[in-house]
Amino acid sequence: MTVRGNGTPDDPWTLQTPPGRSEYQAWRDETLDPPALVCQVGSTRLSYHLRCIDDLKEMLDERGDWMLLGNADEQKPAKEDTVEAWARSAENPVRGWYGLKKGLRGRFANYVPPVMEALGLAEVEHNARNNRMRSIG
Repeated sequence: MTVRGNGTPDDPWTLQTPPGRSEYQAWRDETLDPPALVCQVGSTRLSYHLRCIDDLKEMLDERGDWMLLGNADEQKPAKEDTVEAWARSAENPVRGWYGLKKGLRGRFANYVPPVMEALGLAEVEHNARNNRMRSIG
């Protein structure tokens, strides 16, 4: 995977969603409260707790195997035992949604895994549907 940018607000990463259909930009913003991973998708800006990168890596390390992404909008239920379901679960380290803006808290599994892949922390499949990820490194 080719990644442009260095993940700052002035030089964001330019990434593609796992199926490769959409391009977006992402960056770390530690000046926000709480610090956030910001994703700019067209005119829409989503943000997730920045700790999601470390927390997802730890969960995938413990799992030790592939996990379905299960991408879904906030208004739709997430399929069980997927990255998306974990990112909404009361059992995760933030005890709920990693998404920070109500109405735009979903799609975690669409935008965070490519960041993890760009950082060399995870392997992500790039099929048309039913993509998975696993920890590496």
